[in-house]
Amino acid sequence: MAAKNIVTLDAQNFGSEVLNSPQPVLVDFWAEWCGPCKMLGPVLDELATEYDGKARIGKVNIDEHQDLAVQYGITSIPTLLLFKGGQVVGQTVGLKPKGALKQAIDAVLK
Repeated sequence: MAAKNIVTLDAQNFGSEVLNSPQPVLVDFWAEWCGPCKMLGPVLDELATEYDGKARIGKVNIDEHQDLAVQYGITSIPTLLLFKGGQVVGQTVGLKPKGALKQAIDAVLK
């Protein structure tokens, strides 16, 4: 269950919520069956709260939205893409500690 300030992304809202967002957006490509993805969920909830108003967090379920996974070349999950100004400016693959994710977000907020 995503926190209220984490947006569920699909092909219909990806452009408006991510590509045209005035704020940086960290997008989590995940799946229900992925253990590390589930472990990352609470960390993303915390980040969404901490960065509320400064950066956004979005989630793409790759089983439901394979088109987006293919478009962004997602081959392993969890994959996190960091968008700023409609462009991918950062990428991490696998379960990362909260500090590493904060560092990546902070870098694009400067």
